[in-house]
Amino acid sequence: MRVALDVPLPGLFDYRCEHSVAVGTRVIVPFGRRHMIGVVVETPAEPALDQASIKAVEQVLDDLPPLPADWLALAGFAAQYYQRPLGEVMLPALPASLRKVSAYQGPRSAGGPVRRSDKRRAAAPATVASEPAPNLNPQQAEAVRAIAAIQGHRTVLLHGVTGSGKTEVYLHAAQSVLERGGQVLFLVPEINLTPQLEQSLRSRLGGPEGPAALAVLHSGLAEGERLRAWLHAQRGQAQVLLGTRLSIFTPLPRLGLIIVDEEHDASYKQQDGLRYSARDLAVWLGRDRGIPVVLGSATPSLESWYHAERGHYLKLSLAQRAREVELPKIRLVDTRRLALQQGFSPQLLDALGARLEHGEQSLIFINRRGYAPVLSCSSCGWISQCPRCSAYTVLHRASGRMAGHRQRLHCHHCGYQAPPPAACPDCGDQDLRPMGRGTQRVEEHLAEFFPQARIARIDADSTRRKGSAAELFAQVHAGQIDILVGTQMVAKGHDFTNLGLVGVLNADAMLFAHDFRAPERLFAQLMQVAGRAGRHVRGGEVIVQTDYPEQPVYQALLRHNYAGFAQYSLAERESIGLPPYAYQALLTAEARELAVALEFLGRARKVLQDLAADCGASLALYDPIPLRVVRVANIERAQLLVESRHRPSLQACLALWMPRLPEAAEGMRVRYQLEVDPLEI
Repeated sequence: MRVALDVPLPGLFDYRCEHSVAVGTRVIVPFGRRHMIGVVVETPAEPALDQASIKAVEQVLDDLPPLPADWLALAGFAAQYYQRPLGEVMLPALPASLRKVSAYQGPRSAGGPVRRSDKRRAAAPATVASEPAPNLNPQQAEAVRAIAAIQGHRTVLLHGVTGSGKTEVYLHAAQSVLERGGQVLFLVPEINLTPQLEQSLRSRLGGPEGPAALAVLHSGLAEGERLRAWLHAQRGQAQVLLGTRLSIFTPLPRLGLIIVDEEHDASYKQQDGLRYSARDLAVWLGRDRGIPVVLGSATPSLESWYHAERGHYLKLSLAQRAREVELPKIRLVDTRRLALQQGFSPQLLDALGARLEHGEQSLIFINRRGYAPVLSCSSCGWISQCPRCSAYTVLHRASGRMAGHRQRLHCHHCGYQAPPPAACPDCGDQDLRPMGRGTQRVEEHLAEFFPQARIARIDADSTRRKGSAAELFAQVHAGQIDILVGTQMVAKGHDFTNLGLVGVLNADAMLFAHDFRAPERLFAQLMQVAGRAGRHVRGGEVIVQTDYPEQPVYQALLRHNYAGFAQYSLAERESIGLPPYAYQALLTAEARELAVALEFLGRARKVLQDLAADCGASLALYDPIPLRVVRVANIERAQLLVESRHRPSLQACLALWMPRLPEAAEGMRVRYQLEVDPLEI
């Protein structure tokens, strides 16, 4: 038999067994000095090696049926497309306990993790009152009818303005599939979006099957919780699987519909290991299983919009809000000639005061956590720098009653922490000052401006403890918070019933980024956070402070004009040959010295250049260059970008290139990683 193992080596590994073993079965095998769990992928009649040299399988794991053929096909496609060994796709996709030898061997194994999980009684979810479905408006009803009429596979792009009731369309489409006995996979980009959707799903799609009818799966779950949810889905007990990107690899025997909410979100792209896009794999899986896939967003990715405009996807539009409230009014405040108070314009402060007087909530959005981006010396220009990275350290204030005003310098790249120096390390001046603002400093200033207001901050620092994000959002929904300060965690998916005002600080930071996708990300981010305002209250307002109000991104935002922004951006990309009019792959290299990383990439470029010439493929090979943040944790990093107008040509060349890269790295201490369809360059 041929087995896939989670090792960074190409190909499968031959083992022998006394009896036949079905494809998809997990087995424990010796590998060097280790013992590993692998997945049987092939059972050839004759081995490729001499029988005497082939090691025997130690244990066949029979606590689960073999992984199904459609799951193996998805893993095979992902391995091929993203140029990774099959074992590095299959094994990490399983719950951790299903791929640990220690979970099956030893005195405490107790028959393996599946049997142990089955013996435990899962805690019943909180009871959620059943809710009747609201009446659909004509556009929602038409979208539901169009999805229900799909026979076989079709990818649907559901483009709806914020607050247009896309979730209601999802629920109706899911209900139709459940009534036919099918299962629904519901993907969301971030963990903090699952509690609100989970409540909606339980209240509307509960059914008689009880708690197991809905399974929730994300990386924030404990190992046992994740295994239990995975088993419910794999056994067909869960009718609906709600989860983040890792859920795409969960076997679902009766899968009838895939929903990808906020399909534009970069969180659907894995940024380490197998760098897959869950959205793109969802489209492939829908085609393979012959089922509809619904991609929903108020700001679709330009790639999805491109496919919809050309008829590859079915485009459905929700152009008005579901409730009888208008889209929020957007104001651009030109800050070039304004005297700001701690970063706040008079217009924004007045608007915050007015909302407080009316008993409405406000949201201040700044996509920068911490107290200040840097600590600086005004005498000599010294700036707090991470000693291990080519990046600044961010000033943070410790939180909690016992912390007082204790401060730390944090590097957000490598995790380095240190107390701020008492004096400038270069000139000795003790007058060190924070430059710029993060969420902590904004929260502090708001408390000074509005001492009577109840203010909360939601960012990665304030939500580290498990369940803390859900608690904070529950306080907002309960009306216990007057002003919410947050990063992108609060920008999408949340339905705040009493929020009338959104203020945006520091939006200009993304305007002039080197990445060609920066304007698309900025527009999506601003449209999404603007959509939190006025969803249930009239007179919703959004105030964006900017030094560049004439920029096309802001002008499109002012008119809520996604279609216009997309048309302008796609025309711009077509003129210079950028995705979706071209396909890209990015090879990154890491070494102790930058020269080594660049030399490796230079060799790799030459190899690919020769391969492309031999194949007659048209590739654009850029020069190797250092990354923007070139050093992280004392490791230097560089990149090589490869482009082609023809995806099959690019894929064919990459498949030939990858086996040749170890040769290019010979004699060098260098690590490298290939990413297909990179989102950040």
